[in-house]
Amino acid sequence: MRNKIKKIGKPRLLILGCGDVGMRLLPLLRERFRIFAVTSQAARRDELRAAGAIPLVADLDHRASLARLARVAPMIVHLAPPHSDGTIDQRSRNLTAILPERSTLVYVSTTGVYGDCGGARFDETRPLHPENPRALRRADAERVLRDWARRSQSRLAILRVPGIYAADRLPLARLHKGTAALLPEQDVHTNHIHADDLAHIIALALFRALPCRLYHASDDSDMKMGEYFDAVADAFQLPRPPRVARAALQNTVSPMLLSFMSESRRLANHRIKAELGVRLRYPRVTDALSQMKGADPQADPR
Repeated sequence: MRNKIKKIGKPRLLILGCGDVGMRLLPLLRERFRIFAVTSQAARRDELRAAGAIPLVADLDHRASLARLARVAPMIVHLAPPHSDGTIDQRSRNLTAILPERSTLVYVSTTGVYGDCGGARFDETRPLHPENPRALRRADAERVLRDWARRSQSRLAILRVPGIYAADRLPLARLHKGTAALLPEQDVHTNHIHADDLAHIIALALFRALPCRLYHASDDSDMKMGEYFDAVADAFQLPRPPRVARAALQNTVSPMLLSFMSESRRLANHRIKAELGVRLRYPRVTDALSQMKGADPQADPR
């Protein structure tokens, strides 16, 4: 009697919050995985299918709608942001309530969890000091996920991500409006990562990250925020923003933007290179901008 050969299909991967970065991640992984992408918008199902994912409609704000996700895949990429109010991340709590044991999960967090660091350069061992509700929610999500990983004997990697940019994620609308930036002596150090590089870092973290490990998903740029605005303005032949004192800026920008302009830090990124083997396509913002000259990207409204 001929032995029956069991056909083994692709391993399964679940992506939660499959927005811009998730869509950039799909081409990197769809040949290797059968990918399920969670969306709360039924209208996105065709878009996700066309990109190579199997869409699942579920709402992270309602635990009952997540039951069908419990056994979908042993590998998860968690890109969903917390809810926009409060100081805890109920979405991550709802998620960990249904995830299976011994999973592998990559969570995309934010460097805002460090708060203002006075321009210091530091690695992932620096203690957290979140200073606004948005950062508090992210710090809470990290705690919830670490507790879940220990309980469930799962592998967790947390990527702390700074400002994400791409051709369609640039502050062009701000530059067109002539919104001011801070005086150089009052300006803050800022950090960046191209959206394509972030997608590659996530893909590598799925396979190479150490258990319960933190990583700065940041490029090699060393810029102040005003220098970033100037570089974008120069690349697209726009006027550089005027520089004003912080007191004057408080009356002209949104509270969210003002909070970004009040936190100064410089991230060391050697861990993603040494442990994940990351080779950045765009090591510095200027490397990417040099390729965007003459392009006509859609302006980011921020």
